[in-house]
Amino acid sequence: MGNKQIKQHLETAQKTGILKISLQRLQEFPPQLKAYPNVLKTLDLSENRFERVPDELGKLTLLKHLNLSGNRLVELNEVVGELAKLEVLLLMDNLLTKLPKTLANCTHLKTVNLSNNQLKEFPSMLCGLKQLDVLDLSRNRITEVPSEVGGLYVTELNLNQNQISSLAEDVAECPKLKTLRLEENCLQATAFTPRILKDSKICNLAVDGNLFNSKQFTDLDGYDVYMERYTAVKKKMF
Repeated sequence: MGNKQIKQHLETAQKTGILKISLQRLQEFPPQLKAYPNVLKTLDLSENRFERVPDELGKLTLLKHLNLSGNRLVELNEVVGELAKLEVLLLMDNLLTKLPKTLANCTHLKTVNLSNNQLKEFPSMLCGLKQLDVLDLSRNRITEVPSEVGGLYVTELNLNQNQISSLAEDVAECPKLKTLRLEENCLQATAFTPRILKDSKICNLAVDGNLFNSKQFTDLDGYDVYMERYTAVKKKMF
């Protein structure tokens, strides 16, 4: 995509607030973005070759939807914390090893997808974001779910295909968590304590592909209480 095409996209974005420049093999953010700080609400720069996010991104203060998936990002610039109106953040299929603490400032976030990156630690800065509804951390390298997880307000948490061997039972404190996906990790059946099975609001627990069989799971203290919640939700669906 040449400068002329980018200019055309930007002119359209001035009217719509939406800019999509994906699948263009771009290695650097279009410098013209600097001229549109109070216009863009949706920015899609997916499937390019960006290795870093420039400081100028923080000036797009009206941004609600940001898609940077399918790039080569190793880290995320702290300026993302200046996007106070951001609701959707898509960062899957990058090379991210860590996230900035400033993400905690994005209090309007509803959906965050970090699937297929290189994260080794659970992003605790997302705990406490009261509007966050869905968090996808699948296909990373996370080894433990820390006690801070109890502060998550999501209804769905996807941790499939990580290296998790430790699950803090504080997950039972999540006020809205209904679906917890932990398939293909390194968990023992004992990780699912009576507190998690009995006292949480989790009604859809996906645990296949861990270090235990189905009988070990169904024999756990509290499994019957969990199944009551599971069955009740299924009945509502039909």
